[in-house]
Amino acid sequence: MKLFITYGTQHYLEKLPEASHEHAILLESGGDAALLAENEEANPFEEGHSYEILNSRGNLKNGSFAVLNHIQVTDEGRALFEERFQQRAGLVEKEPGFAAIRVLRPDKNDPYIILTLWESQSDFINWQQSSAYAEAHKDRGTGGGLPQTLFSGPSYAKQYRVLS
Repeated sequence: MKLFITYGTQHYLEKLPEASHEHAILLESGGDAALLAENEEANPFEEGHSYEILNSRGNLKNGSFAVLNHIQVTDEGRALFEERFQQRAGLVEKEPGFAAIRVLRPDKNDPYIILTLWESQSDFINWQQSSAYAEAHKDRGTGGGLPQTLFSGPSYAKQYRVLS
């Protein structure tokens, strides 16, 4: 299964034929927008980014708040990074308000994306403040976590409202 993302303004993306597809969701954040399409076919977007779904839980249509964590991984670090995510504890799925997760491997030189969807922004904030979050991220920045040499740049997160 693949997930495709294109970016633009909300007005522009709403007019794309893919926006009405049953497996597409439109996201908005302060004037920026993203359209996501999940399918097994070719990239439906002219200017889209293509990802293989490595790990998937939940339905993208069930959330109203999305977080896309972009993680830049070196070519040499891809195998170890993916192995760690395949072995993840899955604690986020047990959190109240959790709707979906997708661990996305880029087809090109884009960063990996960890996409989580939540019923609300407050559910996401509660997850970040939970003991389960602390447990899931306990090795970050320590010798037990992933070596910093795996990363080719800083990671960053973008938060969106789900419009459709």
